[in-house]
Amino acid sequence: MRLRTNREVPARPLPGTELLAAEDVRLTLGGRGLLAGASVRVAAGEVVALLGPNGAGKSTLLSVLAGDVVPDGGEVLLHGRALGGYGAAELARRRALLPQAAALSFPFRSGEVVRMGRAPWAGTAAAAEDEAVVAEAMAATESAAFAERPFTALSGGERARVALARVLAQRTPLLLLDEPTAALDLRHQELVLRVARARAAAGDGVVVVLHDLSLAAAYADRVVLLTGGATVADGPVAEVLRAPLLSEVYGHPVEVLAHPRTGVPLVLPER
Repeated sequence: MRLRTNREVPARPLPGTELLAAEDVRLTLGGRGLLAGASVRVAAGEVVALLGPNGAGKSTLLSVLAGDVVPDGGEVLLHGRALGGYGAAELARRRALLPQAAALSFPFRSGEVVRMGRAPWAGTAAAAEDEAVVAEAMAATESAAFAERPFTALSGGERARVALARVLAQRTPLLLLDEPTAALDLRHQELVLRVARARAAAGDGVVVVLHDLSLAAAYADRVVLLTGGATVADGPVAEVLRAPLLSEVYGHPVEVLAHPRTGVPLVLPER
């Protein structure tokens, strides 16, 4: 098999380069409007948090951004090209998606699951890095200790970390993470968000769906707030995470306080 040249491996974008742009995305499935004007932009080197109440359209929008779901209207550009212009293999080398649930029917070893993330690079010059990349991804997610264990025998939190390692091993310039902290304890929630920040510091763009508003405030560069399938706010953390707006969107009064040491917003429900 002929190895492709390095020219066929996408170069890392310069910081600030726009990686993804979705404008006025609309989607109706089964007669139900799921997205009704959602917009988001992501640049190299930033973490963008998608926030909003249940049913706001966050996960649906992420699936559209990944190219897994085709919207009825609007435009989604990846590296300046429409998603429909990419073949499956090229798209898999440009973006990686971590879904909410990681399920496998067969008892693959966890290390094998992480290696699946290298599939898009088979036959390219980058395939020579497979072992090192897999080891690095498992170390970053603290999942190396159960590399030989069947994925199906892991706890929910362990599966979540292995699934994240698979996405990291894919080595794409854009990461799309759907509730990556949902099954994790406090320590590993912080670990996952530190990994996201590290990927952004290395030049990747990261979009992460979160429910914990204070986590988003601590780790995101920018927040996109959704409700009813539409974007209602997009901007720096301090501009979007304001008590009146959040209280209205979430249908519950909240307080936004400054952390006494860092000044980062802390979002607390009024009780």
